[in-house]
Amino acid sequence: MRPPPPLAPAAWPSASWARCPRRYLVQLPGRLRPSAPLCGRASELSGRLRAMRGLLCSLLPMLLLLLQPWETQLQFAGPRCRTGPLDLVFVIDSSRSVRPFEFQTMRQFLVGLLRSLDVGPNATRVGVIQYSSQVQSVFPLGTFSRREDMERAIRALVPLAQGTMTGLAIQYTMNVAFSVAEGARPPEARVPRVAVIVTDGRPQDRVAEVAAQARARGIEIYAVGVQRADVASLRAMASPPLDEHVFLVESFDRIQEFGLQFQRRLCRKDLCAEGGHGCQHQCVSSPGTFHCACNPGYRLAADDKSCLALDLCTEGTHGCEHHCVSSPGFYFCRCRAGFVLQQDQRSCRAIDHCSFGNHSCQHECVSTFGGPRCRCRGGYNLLPDGRSCQAQDLCNGVDHGCEFQCVSEGFSYRCLCPERWQLQADGKSCSRCREGHVDLVLLVDGSKSVRPQNFELVKRFVNQIVDFLDVSPEGTRVGLVQFSSRVRTEFPLGRYGTAAEVKQAVLAVEYMERGTMTGLALRHMVEHSFSEAQGARPRALNVPRVGLVFTDGRSQDDVSVWAARAKEEGIVMYAVGVGKAVEEELREIASEPAELHVSYSPDFSTMTHLLENLKGSICPEEGMSAGTELRSPCECESLVEFQGRTLEALESLSQNLAQLTARLEDLENQLATQK
Repeated sequence: MRPPPPLAPAAWPSASWARCPRRYLVQLPGRLRPSAPLCGRASELSGRLRAMRGLLCSLLPMLLLLLQPWETQLQFAGPRCRTGPLDLVFVIDSSRSVRPFEFQTMRQFLVGLLRSLDVGPNATRVGVIQYSSQVQSVFPLGTFSRREDMERAIRALVPLAQGTMTGLAIQYTMNVAFSVAEGARPPEARVPRVAVIVTDGRPQDRVAEVAAQARARGIEIYAVGVQRADVASLRAMASPPLDEHVFLVESFDRIQEFGLQFQRRLCRKDLCAEGGHGCQHQCVSSPGTFHCACNPGYRLAADDKSCLALDLCTEGTHGCEHHCVSSPGFYFCRCRAGFVLQQDQRSCRAIDHCSFGNHSCQHECVSTFGGPRCRCRGGYNLLPDGRSCQAQDLCNGVDHGCEFQCVSEGFSYRCLCPERWQLQADGKSCSRCREGHVDLVLLVDGSKSVRPQNFELVKRFVNQIVDFLDVSPEGTRVGLVQFSSRVRTEFPLGRYGTAAEVKQAVLAVEYMERGTMTGLALRHMVEHSFSEAQGARPRALNVPRVGLVFTDGRSQDDVSVWAARAKEEGIVMYAVGVGKAVEEELREIASEPAELHVSYSPDFSTMTHLLENLKGSICPEEGMSAGTELRSPCECESLVEFQGRTLEALESLSQNLAQLTARLEDLENQLATQK
């Protein structure tokens, strides 16, 4: 309960106080006029007052002092001090040597000192801890932002009343009270950290070493000793200069003297405002000192005043695909010529000049760093205007070597033979195929990777092979086997005697799907398909046996064993691959040389070009087929046949000669035109 206010001057007895001893004359700031006499003339008082004069003059100064509120006695004069950002922790000794009324004086001292500070989250943050044999946090730096809440917590403070472990309190202050978790601002913010230690005795533990550690961490320590405090310990704790950081007062009643000096220390002049600080960018004022800071994008130089621009590109974390351009505080990415920056502002994309639609290319437009460039499709040449294309005719030369007809196809050409004649393995000469006898077994891949629509293309391809064969019981016999995870004979060699029947049976084949067991199919061909029971002719007749494997991928089983067995059995093996077929596996299946027995097409829709190669390869050489009777060249039929072939050859030569003559004339005309 607070004491009642003192009486006003008008309420005092009207008496003369002139005879009161001089030592009892006092001033009450804000209550009485300066030097107001407390003793008057004795003649104006009654007899009863004369008797009490001595007693009243002795007790009145003490009563008036007790009637004043504590906060009024300890309120520091002057306006509130604005120190700038500051983290301030009071470390209070509450050991048993501090008497209760002395501890109350310390509470009021803290309250009065708080009222002189600019308290706030962005100004001065205040924390209070008390210690004896242990350390107790009254409230950390980040707990309160209002002065009223701090005062309420200080008035409720209960002393610990044990020993005096000052070193332990300093260690707690350094490791805990000034931590970011407790509300202290981080070291990089460069906010001053100040600790005020108030103690009344000698520490029971060591303080010098832990105080030096605290000062090394940037904590400024004020050591305030009361009455029985050990001066050597105070000097061991305080920061230099000691005459500004060590205070010794006679009693707790005089502790406000330290408060006034501490306030003057915090409220010194703003050294940044006076100029001469030398900071290039920013000057940050602190109590009694200052430090320089730099604008964003810069760092402080070694002189702690100048600022150097940060090169964010050199840190290697920019992520720019091409170039990194650094500016103070930020960076941006830049692409090389011919590229444009993507939406992520880091990666680069080549500029597609063709997408602008103004290239005027007849065939294809190719975007380059320098702009659009026109390109012609295969078999065409780009004209001097750089946009138009003209078809090439490689057959205009005389070195193509085609026996019958040359057809130009883009950057290449191919040779054609007359009807009922087949192109030979050299790709240039022609011969008849229908006179040969062959036992041909087709192994067709029916796995799920082929797909139904492509399987129809495969059946059409097989029928195109049948078209150039002389299918008959005495001529070429054809058998078909489909394989996937299992093997199925669609029709054996001896079932059909005409090409029409074979083609109809091929179209009726149903797609199997599932896996790709090519090795199993080769085994089935060797053990069953070329047996006499399946329609193959006996080996004694020397009819060539040909196996053609058609697949679109890698086999799920081994092919090497039964491919080698097939070749040992005298079967001439051909391998046709499409799409994802493996070249190494195709070569292992096919007979030597692989160049004549392996064919490949990247797509099902374009595999018809393989027909010409297969026609010249599958047809046996004339007169070597089994079942062909060797006749004497002098017999009449042989002479007639020889004559017919000779006439056909002469006719072919005449046609070639006519074409060659026409080309020579064309070349002569071109030379004449150029002259």
